[in-house]
Amino acid sequence: MVTNFIKQKAEELKPVLVELRRKIHAHPELGFEEEKTAALIAETLQKLEFEVQTGIAKTGVVGLLRGEKAGKTIAFRADMDALALQEENDKPYASLHPGKMHACGHDAHTTSLLGAAMILKELQNNLPGNIKFIFQPAEESTGGAKPMIEEGVLANPQVDAIFAPHVWPDYPAGKITVQYGPTMAAPDYFEIEITGKSGHGALPHKSIDAIIVACQVVNSLQTIVSRKRDPLDPLVLSIGTIQGGSAFNVIADRVKMTGTVRTFNLETREKMPLLMEEIISGICKAFGADYKFKYEKYFPPTINDEKMTAIAEKSAAKIVGKENVIVETKPSMGGEDFSFFLQEVPGSYIKIGINNPAKGIIYPLHHPKFDLDEDVLPITAALMAQIAWDFLQE
Repeated sequence: MVTNFIKQKAEELKPVLVELRRKIHAHPELGFEEEKTAALIAETLQKLEFEVQTGIAKTGVVGLLRGEKAGKTIAFRADMDALALQEENDKPYASLHPGKMHACGHDAHTTSLLGAAMILKELQNNLPGNIKFIFQPAEESTGGAKPMIEEGVLANPQVDAIFAPHVWPDYPAGKITVQYGPTMAAPDYFEIEITGKSGHGALPHKSIDAIIVACQVVNSLQTIVSRKRDPLDPLVLSIGTIQGGSAFNVIADRVKMTGTVRTFNLETREKMPLLMEEIISGICKAFGADYKFKYEKYFPPTINDEKMTAIAEKSAAKIVGKENVIVETKPSMGGEDFSFFLQEVPGSYIKIGINNPAKGIIYPLHHPKFDLDEDVLPITAALMAQIAWDFLQE
């Protein structure tokens, strides 16, 4: 039985996968700088005799495994980049590069996808179709998915379906979570700069206090969420930074704020810049201040295809048992540029539980003490291999 082979092979590969993951974890690289990581990936795929392309969207790598029989093409995406974060773990594989850390599990995604490649290589003679292994840069920053697509990563051969695993601390290690339909929001970015008139702190009537104006803007923007949109339409507006003032007794003439808007509804997403500027403009006019407003759309919402998610759910049950598969119904307001792939071909974003208090694995994504239960590496590799096999057999 193929599933038994996949599970057994994945478990045999565990020492190799742990070593790979720790090597990548100790040498984190930021978005579009993943040169050593990409070289390691390319070398591993070349040893497996895959067709390998490098330098896609600067540092992206693609490996292609052609089955012995004609058929469809399935793809898997693993992100490679780390975060600009100082690691606080006291582990032998902790980051060797100050200010850089794999705090989102991309080292595990990359390792697990290489593990799936090793497993599927041994099934090549029985594969009716092709498998693409896409290693993507810069998920954490401006996004490497879109430039990879623009450079033809989904063509030659044309991809029919795509899947991406992501480790998830909210679920126990060994659990696999699938979600039908919307799973992550569109994460957009904005900047607001308010310009007033500086003056002495003792003479406020001769100034235009940019901090007072900014406070009014911050509070009033929240009324878009509470009073201008349907409460059943998920929407988050958060101010992440605010900078202004230079001395305790000087009224600030300039304040700069940055933040994010998270939406699922495309109509809501389109209206947000207009609704925000309406409020910013009105408040600034009332106080006699000026403003600059910039709104940038980052990634679309991540929406899983129903049929592909059903395949993932069935495959997951074969690997970990039906009792260990969670069907999530509540989407996350986080963002993910895998959404660009899902706009082009049907697919699904799958969450892999990594939480294990007994091993001290308790910290959330993007935390300086983030780590993962390495027992999930062979599980994730086996899951992707099983999905590939099941999809191509259909």
